[in-house]
Parts: sequence; structure tokens; C-alpha cells
Amino acid sequence: MSTFTQFDLKPEILKAIQEIGFVTPTPIQAETIPKLMSSNQDIIGTAQTGTGKTAAFGLPAIHSVDITKKATQTLILCPTRELCVQITKDLMAYSKYLRGINILAVYGGTRIDAQIRSLRKGSHIVVGTPGRTKDLIQRKKLFVEHIDRVILDEADEMLTMGFKEDLDAILENTPKGKQTLLFSATMSKKVMAITRKNMNNPIEIAVARVNMGAENVKHVLYMVNAKDRYEVLKRIADINTSIYGIVFCRTRRETKEVANKLMHDGYNADAIHGDLSQSQRDEVMGKFRRGTLQVLVATDVAARGLDVDALTHVINYNLPDDPEIYVHRSGRTGRAGKSGISIAIVHSRDMRKIKEIERISKISFKRELVPSGQDICGKRLYALIDKIGKVEVNEEQIGPFLEDIYKKLEYLDRENLIKHFVSAEFNRYLSYYKNARDVNISGGKNKKNSRDSRDSREPRERKSRSVRRESNFSTIYINVGERNRLTPNRLMGLINEALDSSDAVIGSIDIMKKFSFFEIEDSKKDAVIKALNNKSFEDVELSVEISKELPNRAKTSKEDFYKGKKKKRYGKDQKFRGRKNRKGNSGNKNR
Repeated sequence: MSTFTQFDLKPEILKAIQEIGFVTPTPIQAETIPKLMSSNQDIIGTAQTGTGKTAAFGLPAIHSVDITKKATQTLILCPTRELCVQITKDLMAYSKYLRGINILAVYGGTRIDAQIRSLRKGSHIVVGTPGRTKDLIQRKKLFVEHIDRVILDEADEMLTMGFKEDLDAILENTPKGKQTLLFSATMSKKVMAITRKNMNNPIEIAVARVNMGAENVKHVLYMVNAKDRYEVLKRIADINTSIYGIVFCRTRRETKEVANKLMHDGYNADAIHGDLSQSQRDEVMGKFRRGTLQVLVATDVAARGLDVDALTHVINYNLPDDPEIYVHRSGRTGRAGKSGISIAIVHSRDMRKIKEIERISKISFKRELVPSGQDICGKRLYALIDKIGKVEVNEEQIGPFLEDIYKKLEYLDRENLIKHFVSAEFNRYLSYYKNARDVNISGGKNKKNSRDSRDSREPRERKSRSVRRESNFSTIYINVGERNRLTPNRLMGLINEALDSSDAVIGSIDIMKKFSFFEIEDSKKDAVIKALNNKSFEDVELSVEISKELPNRAKTSKEDFYKGKKKKRYGKDQKFRGRKNRKGNSGNKNR
């Protein structure tokens, strides 16, 4: 069995990590550390959070520091403030017994002057977010011309968050002969472009995903209408009396909405998102790490750097678009040998994503029914009774009051006394769930699901018509498309922003060259048309209205449409759309 002693690390480092509890290197550590200790060759590491990559690149970085020099020798770049702070804390723990080593975190959202003062004193290792790091370089406060090693951690996330230009600017200022390490959970085209531009004949190291097929994580899905997701979330919290988990939402706005609703309804919850100040974020994260906060609502980006081993639940309020992100989310529970549950709250239209996650990640979801009101009341009641039975009775403290208490309650027999006690403690749940409805929707291994499965193999248009007919959807026309750089994500963001809410259920989306169609639930169609018609997108004044027919009713098939018959399709749609708009003008030229 391999141990850290075989890596020839300094005794002070070995002593520190032994106190932390490091015994056997993880696969990424066993592969990476020897190479970093013996060569200056560039390395590409494919690994997710939780694989131990901070120690994989951090221990050699600490070992190689020349304390006699004040100059910055290693630069570590990461996507978020939380991850920046977490990496810095880890490196400080590893170097606990090394005298004179200085490690500094630099990130936005806090005063830059304090970071500048620390840089003047000399920082051997700097851990920073791209934006603040670039700012300090431009101010000539952080000097990177003589660094030996640059480490890009969570490279895919940095690119997703739009840091490409910052990364390019930073790397251009670093020496050509430096060693470059890149760690990423996925190797997208953008990540590969960075490796080609900034790395020289790199060694590739890949480790298995952390939670693929993990037996200690149970994957559960609840199938409900989108409008009932919050109700399901509350039921999950109510039936799991000792819940300690993260709720993942798609957008910052949705994160705030869900957290505010939970807090308003009396749940021990809070949110972490980009609108919080650094002190507020630190306070929320601190409470959650200490366990004084039971439920944290967050986006994937905001949760980066949050390392907690005792989570009982991960709840997907929305499924991510990337299957690997689901694996990353679910991997936050079931750690340190403990069991965990990853729950997905889905609609029948999400089943394609579920199947893709199962295929790529080699996991299996178990579909369960959302707990009923009776289920929850029973679970909470028995938990209360168990809690009461375990309460330690202090005779000295309550003794002086017992005689009067007995007299006040002597008119109640044993059964009625129990009824009064339970009602006093439990009426809130009994009242709320008295007439609780069944929020489950049909689907799964029944006839309806079989029909949906057949539809999913047919062209997308036919499935869209089926969904629209069954779910009361309206098809909306909008006069922007691919030419205006419209994407499904940008369209959904445009709709959510216009409605100032993310509750609207959006069906299929068809992005054409000059215009697009999308489905939205009937109850929101008038509001979205009114809101979007007062907006512009990419300098185009939006024209939005109900489509009298679905875009797929052109005579050409979708296959023909994508084989070069676009002109016919566009021509027909333009003719169809070319009536007068609401202002009395002829059809918009952008159509």
C-alpha cells in the first residue's frame, strides 16, 4: 500500500498532513505528485472536486518554495471566491510547520488595498480568481514575470463563467519556460484550446469520477408538474427531520426566490449567490459548515469550494444541462463512508436528461412517489415521540413545579393527556397537511410513459405537439434567431427576466436563422408577450406574438429542413408571419 512518505516531501509537510489524517494517496495524488516532484513537464489532469487534486498540486508547490526569495513562485487560478479561500486554507494547513512561507488569497468582493499590502510583504504562493488577479497585475502590484508554476484549477468552470480573456491576459505576462498545470472536470473545446495555446507537450492524467456507481448514494426522482416543485421541496424537508443538504437551482434569481420562500415558511435555510457581499457569503457558508444551517440553496458556481462531508441530501430543484454536473452535485453527499441521497425533482419532459445521466454516469434512478401529507405527519409525529422519550429529566429543576402541574392536569386521563400534548406540539403539521393533494404526475412504467417513449424517438416536432396538447401550452413567435446569437439558454433567460420570475414552464424551443418559436404554459402567454414586446435583444426591437400554427407544420420534414431546404421553410414562415403587427406596420424586416 502506497503512502505519502514515498514522495520525498519535506518532513514538516508530512507531519502536517499526518495530523490532518492523510494516509493513502488518492489516484490523482498518486499520479500527479511524483511527476511534479521529479520534472517540470506540463500536466493536464481530468478530475472533479473531491478527488484530492488540491493536495495533488498543492503539496509539491509548497515543497518547492524557496523561502529565501520574496517573489511569487506559484500562481493558482480558480473560478470562485469560495474555492479560492478553500484552496488557500488547505495550503496553509499543509504548510503549518514550515516557517517563513507566505500564501495569499486574492479575490473580488473585498478591499483590494489589504491584498496589495500583503503582496508588498512577499507572497510565495498566490491563489486568485482571474478578475482580481488580472487587476493586481495591471496595477503592477502582483509580479508574475518570474513565477515557476501556474495552476489552472476548475478550468472548465472559469471558461463557462467568461474568464477566457482574463486568463489569456494573465498567461501572456508569465514566463514561457514556466510549468503549467490544468485541472478540469470536463475537457471541452474551450479547455482544449487553452491547452494547445499555453501548454507544451503536456502529460495527461485522468481519474475516474468520484461518485460513478457509488453504492452509498441513492438516486431518487420525483415526477411532478414544474409549478409543484416548491411544494415537493417542502415535503422533502418535512419528512427528513434531520436533513442537512444543498438545493441546487439553475439561476441566481431562482436561488433567492426558493431560499426566501423556505425562510418565510419557517425552515432553517439560506442562500449563497453572487449578490451577497463577501462578509455575507462567509457568514452563510460558516453557518452551513458548522451545521447550524440545515438547508443551503445555491447555484453550481456559488457552491464551488464548499467542502462538507456530512451532507445527507442533495436536491436538484432543476436538473443541470450537463450530465457530468449532476454527478458532481450528487458526489457532495455520501462522503467519508456515509450514505447519502441525491433527489431530482423532474417533469416528464426531463426524462431524456435522466436517461442521459444514467447512461453516462452508470447510475440508476429510483422513481418514488412524493411523500403524502399522512406520510409526513406520521414521520414527524413518531420522531417527536422518540425525541420526548429520550429527553433527560432533571428532577431538581422541575421538582418544585410538579405538584401544581399535576393538579392542573388531573382532570385529564392518560389518553386525553397524550392527545392534548401531541396536538399542542403538532397542530401546525396536521393543519397544513390535512387536505394535502397528490402532486405526483403519471409517467414511468405505465402505458402513458410507453407512449412518451415512442414519441421521443420520433421527430422533435411531433413530440412538441403532444406535449402542447396535453399540458395546455401556447406556441409563441419571436423575431430573433441564430443570426442574432439567440440560444435556448439566452431565450429562457430573456423570458425569466421579462416575467421577473423563473416559475414559467417552457416547452420546446425552435431556434431558426432569423426568428424562433417557443412553447409556454397558457397562463403565462399574455404576460410574456406583453413584457417581451417592450424589450430589445442584440439591438433588435422584439416583436412577439402567438403563433397560429406550430413551426413544424411546414410541408418539409425536419430532416429535409436541415438538408438545405431552409429557404423554403423560411419563405413559408415569412409569408405566414407577414401580416400587420400590433402597431399596424407590415411584418418586421428581420423576420
